[in-house]
Amino acid sequence: MIQFKKALNEYAAVRWGILILVGFILSVNYYFYDAFSTLKGLLTQEFGFTSTQYGLFVAFYSIPNTFLLMAVIGGVILDKLGIRRTGFLFVFFMAFGAFLTAYGASKSYSDGGFGYVFMQSFLPDYSPELKMMLLGRFFYGLGAETSIVVVSKILIKWFKGKDLALAFGLKVGFGRLGTFAALQLSPVIADGGEHLSTAIWLAAVLVGIGLLAMIIYILFDTKLNSQIKVVEEKSDKDSFKMSDIYKIVGNKTFIYIALLCVTFYSAVFPFMAFAPDFFYNKFGMDYELSGQIASLLPLGTLIFTPLFGFLIDKYGKAASAMIIGSLVLLIVHIGFTFTMIYPYVPMVLLGISFSLIPAAMWPSLVKLVDYRQMGTAYGLMYSIQNLGLFATPIAAGAILDATNPGNPDTLNYTATMSMFVILGVFGFIFAILLKREDMKSGLGVDLPMNRDK
Repeated sequence: MIQFKKALNEYAAVRWGILILVGFILSVNYYFYDAFSTLKGLLTQEFGFTSTQYGLFVAFYSIPNTFLLMAVIGGVILDKLGIRRTGFLFVFFMAFGAFLTAYGASKSYSDGGFGYVFMQSFLPDYSPELKMMLLGRFFYGLGAETSIVVVSKILIKWFKGKDLALAFGLKVGFGRLGTFAALQLSPVIADGGEHLSTAIWLAAVLVGIGLLAMIIYILFDTKLNSQIKVVEEKSDKDSFKMSDIYKIVGNKTFIYIALLCVTFYSAVFPFMAFAPDFFYNKFGMDYELSGQIASLLPLGTLIFTPLFGFLIDKYGKAASAMIIGSLVLLIVHIGFTFTMIYPYVPMVLLGISFSLIPAAMWPSLVKLVDYRQMGTAYGLMYSIQNLGLFATPIAAGAILDATNPGNPDTLNYTATMSMFVILGVFGFIFAILLKREDMKSGLGVDLPMNRDK
């Protein structure tokens, strides 16, 4: 049996191996979320989804984290029960929801399978397939957001003081790898609708494998905890208290980061859910090509996010990076909305923006709260973020239907895209306010991540 002279997190090879392991969990999480982006038209053909119903399907992911505050509750559970139990529970919910969604889109269900008659008995304006897929999307969202919080705390546990921003940058890169793979593979596997169910089932199976990866991580975490048991026993008196929530939300820097988070991600993730259809309608390209162009965004983040994370570790300037990233986002959405510039270059620029802000924003929370509060702090961030991820795709779909009466062959996206421009404006404003507040408070968001203020 291998004997370790130091704690596992002191070995660089083990740390980076853990990053790859939990990064895979993130990859399959994002793969499932984005697998439907290039399938919007096929879902309309197969199940009669309207744009509003598709927007509702995308938004249903955020219901448990917005209205039930599960991202916050999950963060509190994480701080109370620890990584292992919380991680297994919520990744299990994620996998269960993914399989339920795939079942709702399967032929065995539409042919009168278990639950079909019940789903047919209420809300006749919504198909039984949509209702089952909404239920699956609910459970998937219930687990997915808290699982991201768990991964964030895992990285802090293993990398604090040891290239943390780089680790977070690579973590974001793993998520974007899942998005890139989904945008590339889903339309190809679906094959014009011939194998739509197969494309969705593949996404669900990958999430199931992610649950196995979490079980493997638990073995490493158990070993690490046995090695640092004395340290943890000394810190029991500092365990999380509910009153800490008020301390977190009373921090103005945290509030501005949270507001930037919700506006920024609302201008990116819901846009990505509609982007292939937007390119199809505005530029007349087929769904495979539009999916490939949309995948340039996650491809860019694979390269740039770790690079920006490395630079922030070494030189700092996280608040400044957030200002630049939000400005680039705003410029890109203005270009998409009001010009006919072909989307190749704008998607690469959007990828740079989508690298700068996450690489700077997520590790910055380490500057603002104690480790015992990390789960709750990240949970609050994700819950606020999900408010935008719930409302924005519904609004985008509703605006699209309202401004294109009669279901024309080519949809006009100008009004819908204008909404993303407005979100970009607010994000830029919040980034500037964040920089000013950090300079005033001296919390050190702009300092290098490997050095305290």
